[in-house]
Amino acid sequence: MARRKVSLCSWLSGLALLALFLLGILAGWCMKRSSQSTSPADIFQNVRRHLLAEMKEENIREFLRSFTKLPHVAGTEQNFHLARQIQSQWKEFGLDTAELVHYDVLLSYPKQSTPNYVAITDEHGNEVFNTSLYEQPPPGYENVMGVLPPYNAFSAQGTPVADLVYVNYGRTEDFFKLEREMGINCTGKIVIARYGKIFRGNKVKNSMLAGAKGIILYSDPADYCAPGVHPYPDGWNLPGGGAQRGNVLHLNGAGDPLTPGYPAKEYTFRYKVDDGVGLPQIPVHPIGYHDAEILLRYMGGPAAPGEAWKGKLNVPYNIGPGFSGMNSTRKVRMHVHTVNQVTRIYNVIGTIKGAVEPDRYVIFGGHRDSWVFGGIDPTTGAAVLQEVARSFGRMVTEGWRPRRTIVFASWDAEEFGLLGSTEWAEENVKILQARAVAYINTDSSIEGNYTLRVDCSPLLNQLVYNLTKQITSPDEGYEGRSLYESWFAKDPSPEHENLPRINKLGSGSDFEAYFQRLGIVSGRARYTKNRKVDKFSNYPVYHTIYETFELVERFYDPTFKKQLAVAQLRAGLVYELASSLVLPLHCQDYAEALRIYANGIYDLAQKHKTQLEMYGVSFDSLFSAVTNFTKEATDFHHRLAQLDPNDSMALRRTNDQLMLLERAFIDPLGLPGRPFYRHIIFAPSRHNKYAGVSFPGIYDALFDIDNKRDQHKAWEEVKRQISIAAFTVQAAAGTLKDVI
Repeated sequence: MARRKVSLCSWLSGLALLALFLLGILAGWCMKRSSQSTSPADIFQNVRRHLLAEMKEENIREFLRSFTKLPHVAGTEQNFHLARQIQSQWKEFGLDTAELVHYDVLLSYPKQSTPNYVAITDEHGNEVFNTSLYEQPPPGYENVMGVLPPYNAFSAQGTPVADLVYVNYGRTEDFFKLEREMGINCTGKIVIARYGKIFRGNKVKNSMLAGAKGIILYSDPADYCAPGVHPYPDGWNLPGGGAQRGNVLHLNGAGDPLTPGYPAKEYTFRYKVDDGVGLPQIPVHPIGYHDAEILLRYMGGPAAPGEAWKGKLNVPYNIGPGFSGMNSTRKVRMHVHTVNQVTRIYNVIGTIKGAVEPDRYVIFGGHRDSWVFGGIDPTTGAAVLQEVARSFGRMVTEGWRPRRTIVFASWDAEEFGLLGSTEWAEENVKILQARAVAYINTDSSIEGNYTLRVDCSPLLNQLVYNLTKQITSPDEGYEGRSLYESWFAKDPSPEHENLPRINKLGSGSDFEAYFQRLGIVSGRARYTKNRKVDKFSNYPVYHTIYETFELVERFYDPTFKKQLAVAQLRAGLVYELASSLVLPLHCQDYAEALRIYANGIYDLAQKHKTQLEMYGVSFDSLFSAVTNFTKEATDFHHRLAQLDPNDSMALRRTNDQLMLLERAFIDPLGLPGRPFYRHIIFAPSRHNKYAGVSFPGIYDALFDIDNKRDQHKAWEEVKRQISIAAFTVQAAAGTLKDVI
């Protein structure tokens, strides 16, 4: 026994000497760049300053220009070539490894020989009007090959004929309005919905539940044209012929529809194509608003129920079903011949190996596939990823290494349902659950040019605030001031008087599997629009042929300073998470978030105060668990202040508690009906995949509860979800306790 103790002591002493040796190398590296101070804290900050100063606007500009020259849809030869280009550059930059990782997933493409379109037919079935088959190319792109026409990936095939019904945004509440208040039945009809407010897949699912035979999607000027702005190329508004592409899956985080829960590799069992998870059962097709105006112009039936149902087209926005007057015998026919097929995709995975804790991974990932050129989505993010990788690689070639391993990822097939990132997470699930420190997303770096937007786990709040105070704001009127100052001035938090707004993570990008399924601390940051003024959804030319390099250079970020600020923030997050002695995760912010979320879900339930009393529903257990979590978070923070940085075992134990705290909020059973959404505190809304909700199990149980047939059963489910949430928060609190 004594010999074993001596051996352990020798091992610890050796480890301490190794750590001091590595610190010496780091200090020497930094002293070449600064002779002002050599304390560990100053060295750490000097390295970060050097990293952020290494990044340049002109590099981001050139990466964006290079990556957007040709279309690069997932599964195409051009996107494969782009993957090889990125891989080659990562090797040149100095990353330790850069490999292609493939998966065979279900993708979806329009059938070139039989185009998709929508028609109006007369009483004899003859087509008297057809929608456009393609978008008019922007200047300079007329001869570019490989542009796919507008379509909705994974639409069912079919040529249904029926009366048309206008369903506003196709939200759950819109169908409730039609069915419950207006008595309009969509069964057997074709519906037309405007894009915006919710994820398009939710619109399709709602239409299927309402019994529709097909759904037409269009972008109304009210949602995709800013007042006083010209259509592209003279401005940044959507032209009348522009149509938003996008997938219409409703598979709730499952990844590849044929291999839900498992990586789409050669050895994996696959469902038959027609049995894929989340595939729509009705045809879906997007059109431009010029064509939509013709379809809506002659609608009959009642008028739209209020201004909230009216867009900006020159039509009355009648509901239908069908046309009025002389056009009453006319119908709408859809022609959708989209083909689903198993196709190989490629992620690019690069690494910089950590010097002290190589078995701890900080993942920095974003997708490169786009619907056409991807000028904003995703390539402003892919260009930032490339510049961050170049800057980290430059540091490595000069002798620096992070404490932990950094994983760089260029995901494929995000536009088809987050497929590349989800398949990689599924293939590496056991390793990631045990070793992943954090995931930082690098999708589009701009979606507007007004101010910063951050969505992240509460554990990252303090780190985001601290970093933005050290990055120069790119905003006009804030010269020489920090990004934090302009962000706070333009978008203050509604809950915290002296802080900028940080949003909940929902879905809609590649962090989903890492945060919602695996419980890995995650965050994303980008520039966004002015939420108080710009009411349009997304940016106007989202997922169209008009997302070009020139769109970004002329209208969104001519100096590329906003993208540089985003690159610096994203790189700063990766650097701090990969290099800090103690992980910069703040569990007291999580306690405060839980308090706000518990109060919020309680207030929502109070709308049913009579039923709460009648069925004996109490939130006491949840509030008690939040109180306990707050106490443990405070105690943990006090112990953290006393941590001996030379005690390697205590340091590792503390970092593991911080790293695994997010995992403690994961329920392996998942949310009801959504087995791949397992986070009990955060999930995408069941009714809008883009939006994040807190305590989603309770929220979903309360949704529309007054109209549920069995009230006793409905309120029992509310009580069950409260108990699950209370248990989870209490269990998470237990992970913060000192050694028992």
